[in-house]
Amino acid sequence: MSKIFSTLKKVGLNTFFFLLIGVIFLAKAFPEWGTDASPIPLDMITGIGITLIFFFYGVKLNPKKLISDLSNWKLHLVVQSTTFLIFPLVILILYAIWGDENSYLWLGTFYLAALPSTVSSSVVMVSLAGGNLPAAIFNASISSIVGIFITPVWMEVMLPESAVDFELLDTFIKLGVQVLVPLVIGLLLHKYLNVYVVKYSKALKNFDQFIILLIVFSAFAESFEERMFEGKTASELIYLGFLMLLFFLGMMLLMHLISKLLKFSDADRITVLFCGSKKSLVQGAVMGRVMFPDPIIFGVILLPLMIYHALQLMVGSAIAQAIGEKMKKLA
Repeated sequence: MSKIFSTLKKVGLNTFFFLLIGVIFLAKAFPEWGTDASPIPLDMITGIGITLIFFFYGVKLNPKKLISDLSNWKLHLVVQSTTFLIFPLVILILYAIWGDENSYLWLGTFYLAALPSTVSSSVVMVSLAGGNLPAAIFNASISSIVGIFITPVWMEVMLPESAVDFELLDTFIKLGVQVLVPLVIGLLLHKYLNVYVVKYSKALKNFDQFIILLIVFSAFAESFEERMFEGKTASELIYLGFLMLLFFLGMMLLMHLISKLLKFSDADRITVLFCGSKKSLVQGAVMGRVMFPDPIIFGVILLPLMIYHALQLMVGSAIAQAIGEKMKKLA
């Protein structure tokens, strides 16, 4: 049995993945628990949780290390451009050809395209594949900070005024108070608190995941309560998953070609592949809670991101291990 769990974990099917699926079913069965009428103050709990997540994330960042890693600017520029420019532009092109302006799933797909990269899974996969690990850590860290500013700007471009109540200045203020300020305070306290963050890293990771699960539960509960998924069949969700898989693989191929064109080393190319192709469910959930105050709509918007998140873990892990084996043979 332990061998089975080990194999599942290697391809991204870990406990958190199954808990995410579980809370969606829970939201379907008991939608009233996640609405405003719920006796549990989920809004307050998740609000405090978001602030703490970014505070501790700031504590983890080493300011001196970030400055020292600036020298490989060409690689950093490619990764950040891929994350925040190429991803959204690809979706805008596809939207211009096939898009439906009344579809929140399209909006959710653009939202995932505008998000920053993940931190932990990007670094782990670059390590597995034998890539440039210091550059991966730098880009994953910077991406999370830059995304606080760039993602809302992209959403201002995309959001139809009639569909979602979205004010850019108001969003910046909310994100500043709830996300940026705690992150900066944490960064300033790095040398004093980092030792404790490292010591209790497992507990903090569990806390992060608990808050994400609460956000996902409340968003989907509101959507189920208002019947936002009514009419959606299992085959449509499978088709959406297939499209997300094509999107992920297509972006990885594009990044591979860009890296080849720029004559990057194998280690740098791997970093571009795995840092540039990832999208953060953590920031997608916490920033989305601020940017999309209507939880009924937010549940639908989260769906493409959650599917993409699962695929990037499963398929990305398999690709990283295959590249890692190949790199070992070449060494």
